[in-house]
Amino acid sequence: MTTACTFVLFGATGDLARRMLFPSLYFLHAEGFLADEQRIVATSRSDRSDEDFRDSVRGWVEERSGEWFDPEVFEDFARRISYVPVDAGEPADFEKLAEHLSGGCAEDVVFYLSTSPSIFGAVCSGLKDAGLTKAPNRIVVEKPIGHDLESNVRINETVAEAFSEDRTFRIDHYLGKETVQNLIALRFGNRIFEPLWNAQAIESVQISIAEMVGAEGRGGYYDEYGAIRDMMQNHLLQLLCLVAMEPPASLGADSVRNEKVKVLRSLAEITPDNVEQRTVRGQYEGGYDENGGRAASYTEDVGNPDSDTESYVAIQAEVENWRWAGVPFYLETGKRMAERRTQIVIRFRPVPHSIFGAETDPNELIIVLQPEERITLQIMNKKPGLTEEGMPLQELGLNLSLSEHAGGERRRIAYEQLILDALKNNPTLFVQRDEQEAAWRWIDGIVNAWEARNMRPRRYRSGGGGPSAKHSLTERNGHSWNE
Repeated sequence: MTTACTFVLFGATGDLARRMLFPSLYFLHAEGFLADEQRIVATSRSDRSDEDFRDSVRGWVEERSGEWFDPEVFEDFARRISYVPVDAGEPADFEKLAEHLSGGCAEDVVFYLSTSPSIFGAVCSGLKDAGLTKAPNRIVVEKPIGHDLESNVRINETVAEAFSEDRTFRIDHYLGKETVQNLIALRFGNRIFEPLWNAQAIESVQISIAEMVGAEGRGGYYDEYGAIRDMMQNHLLQLLCLVAMEPPASLGADSVRNEKVKVLRSLAEITPDNVEQRTVRGQYEGGYDENGGRAASYTEDVGNPDSDTESYVAIQAEVENWRWAGVPFYLETGKRMAERRTQIVIRFRPVPHSIFGAETDPNELIIVLQPEERITLQIMNKKPGLTEEGMPLQELGLNLSLSEHAGGERRRIAYEQLILDALKNNPTLFVQRDEQEAAWRWIDGIVNAWEARNMRPRRYRSGGGGPSAKHSLTERNGHSWNE
């Protein structure tokens, strides 16, 4: 794999760059993952000097790094950083950028677009006209890429005019999380699970992403996209693919992507005829936050009193293939929930016959991605102590805490791995075009079915568990949410 010698960041003063990207680059530098000649070129519309911008980066990195910040290491890191003002609508600015990159480092560049997708086209066009899009130069684009399948295709076509598919890296930061990658290791690095990873042994799968925060601060964007487009279309469907996909031939990008696309294309269509039985929409009302203070309602947070956008969505999905036929996949995401939690729950079928005089609880494999990274296998165990008859059982969790196993090591930012992979030209953990289009096609079907049935969001209390109607999704199959 080649390693890019220049990393160019568009949107270098934005929130993502401040909180995630520059701290990630700092840690990659601190741990020796950046080559000596690696350059970091920051761009935004404002006119600033290199020193002024480096001072800003120091504040962002220091705030995020906390105890892991080293002033001497940062000074060495800062020497890599330069700043070039670029307005996406000004072709002359791209010529200045090309001149800045001249000297051997304009021919192996990663361009990272931490910007609105509305200017992807202008940036790609400017880079192409300035002669900066020749191989092996590549581009990384952030979500959301489109509002639906049609807009997604349109944006992808714009990017493709400048960068070929093998040089286009679509990022979903969930794929950079240690626990998400551990899901691949858990499934395909341990023989114990694979024989049981099918409909014969597994009764149901739950994938939940719950947030305590509301839509405040993102009102304009969020009210246009909602929970189904902001979270379900990418994060939850990516997790579903990793759980449900067939074993890939290798960890190569094409092998993994091909298996994920098969899952997305196997998802049973949700139509106006079954959308009310398979989905629940919700919107949070006012209540109290985690500190006991008043929490505004969704409509207050986004400044739109008539909004029908959902802040919560739950779906019963079905993967129609031999491995998963008949296994419900319950997908859930929502804002202003009782706790911040991202987890996958694999519920195994109960034993066919209990010899203990009482029903036993089914085994569950619980993979927690946040707030901590942990894997738990719930099994039945004999209760300690003497008994005159029978054998009373209790549920016991076999726990693997990744934070404890790390021995006090720093918890990595998911973007560190993804930035490193982009620099190394390794697309395995990135989303390919056909995969993204398959996801949008399924999501569009649900949105269209909502519109056909005029399904308005149900209200739920801030700080609660979401709309009570969500329980109908699981209870009709004899299941319940793992909360």
